[in-house]
Amino acid sequence: MSSVKRFDIGVVGLGALGSRVTRQLGLRDASIGVFDERRDALDRVSSVSGPNVSTATSDEVLSSGVVVIATPAAHHSMLAMVAERGGIAVSTSDDVGDVERMLDLDVPSIIGAAFAPGLSGLLARLLSTHLDQCDEIHVSMHGTGGPACAHQHHRALGGSAAGWHDGEWISRPGGSGRELCWFPDPVGPRDCYRAEMADPFLIHRVFPGVDRISGRLSATRRDRFTARLPMLSPPHSEGGVGGLRVEVRGRLDGQRQTFIAGVAERVAVGAAATVSGFVSAFLDGLITVDRAVTTADEALPTALLVERIRSYGLSLNDYVGSETVSAW
Repeated sequence: MSSVKRFDIGVVGLGALGSRVTRQLGLRDASIGVFDERRDALDRVSSVSGPNVSTATSDEVLSSGVVVIATPAAHHSMLAMVAERGGIAVSTSDDVGDVERMLDLDVPSIIGAAFAPGLSGLLARLLSTHLDQCDEIHVSMHGTGGPACAHQHHRALGGSAAGWHDGEWISRPGGSGRELCWFPDPVGPRDCYRAEMADPFLIHRVFPGVDRISGRLSATRRDRFTARLPMLSPPHSEGGVGGLRVEVRGRLDGQRQTFIAGVAERVAVGAAATVSGFVSAFLDGLITVDRAVTTADEALPTALLVERIRSYGLSLNDYVGSETVSAW
């Protein structure tokens, strides 16, 4: 197949996440091809994008140099097509089965590069460097992005939650295991519960020696009680301010220590900043991959990527005592 790329960047899926990524990367001196099966989504993005953004067929977009896959559908087949054409795929999928299939393909790609998973993995890697030995990593998330994200959140609370516990995988019902988690303001404290999240699988892949890994989502009583039923009302086009909290525990200088980082931002905004940070780093030659990697991979320049993400307007916070302060 021809190695000639029509676009430097391709974006498949123009929902709350994909449209933001297109606008952010459209500020660069790079050609961008976009595709969405919904004509209204294509028209909306085209009307607010610069001259370097073009609508194209799915085949043309999947033949780009770096391809952002931001659709609600399964990503593994598209990721395989990108690899066949010699490109690099950046997948934003948070579906556990889809993520596992993409990891099995093991082609050059970034897997789970959104908010959680995505930014959560970067923060876990960054915080772990503060410890001599890291033995626990816990991820909590509040809020949803677009409608597809809201549907996935609903399914996750009604699914089977996997966690890594003292050397083995355990499975618990989604919506169990209440824990009060404090997110940066204005989100504040939220009740969070076990959920079917991809974060534990992705983090364990690159932290095999960590004893305990968990993932939780915030939920109301209604969320939990209706999680195994069809959604009772259509989700909003994009939720309000969301939150991400990553906690690592371990030993430092022989003593037990805990480090926590958090973000308070609309979920699609945080996810778009993460995606844009990775894509811009690819375009500038700062990162290369020859296999499937997760955002927590130790081979990636974590601090550099965090700085790139911050350059897209995302504020990260660290916890000092009972307060949250700007950490970076």
